[in-house]
Amino acid sequence: MSKLFIKCPKCQTTHFVSFLKRAYYVCSKCSYHFRLDAPTRVKILCDKGSFREFDANLKSLDPLMFPKYKEKLETAVKKTKQNEAVITGFCKIGGSGTTIGVMDPRFIMASMGSVVGEKITRQLEYSLNENIPAIIVVSSGGARMQEGIFSLMQMAKTSAAVKRLNDAGLPLFTVLTDPTTGGVTASFAMLGDIIIAEPDALIGFAGPRVIQQTIGQKLPKGFQKSEFLLEHGMVDMIVERKDLKTVLAKLLKLHKQDEGRRGVK
Repeated sequence: MSKLFIKCPKCQTTHFVSFLKRAYYVCSKCSYHFRLDAPTRVKILCDKGSFREFDANLKSLDPLMFPKYKEKLETAVKKTKQNEAVITGFCKIGGSGTTIGVMDPRFIMASMGSVVGEKITRQLEYSLNENIPAIIVVSSGGARMQEGIFSLMQMAKTSAAVKRLNDAGLPLFTVLTDPTTGGVTASFAMLGDIIIAEPDALIGFAGPRVIQQTIGQKLPKGFQKSEFLLEHGMVDMIVERKDLKTVLAKLLKLHKQDEGRRGVK
């Protein structure tokens, strides 16, 4: 990929990277939302200078001694300059404080292993301790197969953390981007109090080809896309990337107003 130009994967239109950046990495011709790395999303969503990262030094081990997993981790760390597939921290959005977790598809397709689950759980616990909402921007291929049962355990672990947040009356806002699949979909991604999706994002548990082969039936047009899920009540709203910060800021402000009415400090 050229440093000056980038081609849209959907319509093949060539864009100046500088122009695309100003358009929030959305194709001006077909509105395709390019996949973004976590640092870029943090810059787009968080108030300038407000982001403070948590647990940046946590690294995955190789509990099952899975073939070539260590090499895969090392390659991902070099490529992303991050230790794992999610960045978590505190930030302000529109002046309101919140924790935020942002998954990075460059790191083994943002699959959820032990460290991803631990970082998400710690983020939610920080929100609980500080009495502030939580936001998670999801983009993931699902559970990390190289960690086996240790990965699958993160589904229950993160879901339990969401339940504790919910019991305390604190909201979780999840933002589902392309793709949101597998064990991540089956845990915290779909447990948000308000679930937001980017346009035309693939959201589901198993992939459409797997489902079609399993049930032996043709799937409806647009199956597992954001628009289909909105129509069937699985997500609450679809928000274009340029509007996402504004929408999140409004949701955070509404929560503060609700706390004020209830007399919560």
